[in-house]
Amino acid sequence: FFFFKQKRAYEIGVRLVGSEMCIRDRSPAADLRKERQMITLRKAADRGHADHGWLDTYHSFSFADYYDREQMGWSVLRVINDDRVAPGKGFGTHGHRDMEIITYVLDGSLQHKDSMGNGTIIEAGDVQRMSAGTGVQHSEFNHAKDQETHFLQIWIEPNTSGIAPSYEQKTFAKVDKQGKLKLVASSTGAEGSVTIHANADLYAGLFDKGETANLTLAVNHKSYVHLVRGELKVNGVVLRTGDAAKLVNEQAVHITDAVDAEVLVFVLS
Repeated sequence: FFFFKQKRAYEIGVRLVGSEMCIRDRSPAADLRKERQMITLRKAADRGHADHGWLDTYHSFSFADYYDREQMGWSVLRVINDDRVAPGKGFGTHGHRDMEIITYVLDGSLQHKDSMGNGTIIEAGDVQRMSAGTGVQHSEFNHAKDQETHFLQIWIEPNTSGIAPSYEQKTFAKVDKQGKLKLVASSTGAEGSVTIHANADLYAGLFDKGETANLTLAVNHKSYVHLVRGELKVNGVVLRTGDAAKLVNEQAVHITDAVDAEVLVFVLS
């Protein structure tokens, strides 16, 4: 690929890693940077997949019986499971320790119960945060009789271990995410986001034709852009439902050319 700027041609090198596409900026200016800019496209079809009958799940990173040594996480982001739970089914009581767990419901609802005494219903638009800390037991069920529940389960490695388990849940209206990237989880609880004990921020956005967004990234921060549904471009790279982009040494995340899209953007240090 070539482009011209001030009568000089710069090469953008493209290489394939398995079925992933890495786009590297090899301009003279980029060579002066500590780390080259790179966007790695992670195609939805290349994720791990398991159909357990009651649970149809796709794993962005190695999880359970799916193992890929090249997909062990991205910075402190360890798990994104795209789960569909059949009516009347769910996850029985099980435990976690020293992990920040975020549940992001897309369609339907989940009933949550845990050993801290919480009993809640998580619905579309809700973001639930559970800090496992020294240990927590919980269950999640779809109690609807005729509706599948579709949600993302996200695990982020904490920046401290052995803390007391805790729980938080907030609703983020569509209007607050339409045409923009809304901060929904952060280490500081800024802008009404849920508070996670991790060096990470999570933004959610809804975008359609003509809507764009630009999120500036601090130096040496990575980003992971996961397209929940629809289509858009991130920094010029096309993403479709379930696709993701890993960003290294980019100055910003640019969202453009969206069509009925819902996207999550992780900023990771």
